[in-house]
Amino acid sequence: MTIDPGLPVALAVVLLLAVTVGGYVVGRLPRPASPVLAMARAIGQLGLAALVITAVVRSLALSVVLLCVMFTIAVVTTVRRVEATRAWPWATVAMLAGLLPVVVVVLATRTVPPTGLALVPVVGIIAGNTMNGHTLTCRRAFAALREEHGQYEAGLSLGLTRAQAVEEVVHRRIPEALVPGLDQVRTAGVVTLPGAFIGVLLGGGTPAQAAAAQVLVLVGIMAAQTVTAVVAERLIGRALLLPDDLRASLRP
Repeated sequence: MTIDPGLPVALAVVLLLAVTVGGYVVGRLPRPASPVLAMARAIGQLGLAALVITAVVRSLALSVVLLCVMFTIAVVTTVRRVEATRAWPWATVAMLAGLLPVVVVVLATRTVPPTGLALVPVVGIIAGNTMNGHTLTCRRAFAALREEHGQYEAGLSLGLTRAQAVEEVVHRRIPEALVPGLDQVRTAGVVTLPGAFIGVLLGGGTPAQAAAAQVLVLVGIMAAQTVTAVVAERLIGRALLLPDDLRASLRP
């Protein structure tokens, strides 16, 4: 099975986009034009990505360069999303702490061959989900520190260090950031058929091969997100990974 670009795909995209915009209008959601702009951006980015990937996947060195560029964009995206752009080095540390062990394991076990054609999709999927895990962790942690600043101050008054007082506020929010990833694993094959599974099937693989590829990706995502969340929490406690307003308000 293949889905070729052409009039049927274009028609389907236009109709689905109309449904989306209609939902925005009926629901009185802000910026009803945003789905159109997002779709235009996605088409441009996917077209460019297809050209770039086709050009580089046959070279391992170029594929590694492409993955580094993708990871850099992921870091920039997440620090902007959590409004902590000046803390980008520490966001990089947290995300690398989650991503690199997964890459080492899949290469060391020869689960994924060291070729661009294999590494780019697998590492790209895991890196993207690592970014999502980091964003959710920081958004929940930063919101908690702003909403419960009094509890933080109370911890300091009781003799807790800054890191301990931050942990009292933040720690219970970290599992919340991991819930989407855990739900994705729990419901795979029952509620959803994830991308790697469908990709292998569409590429002519057997159901067993598709399931093996998807299990590998899901476990890799789960591991990367968990380690990233834990490391991010430690960096937040040390006032390294913080937006400017919290960096100023969380006095030691």
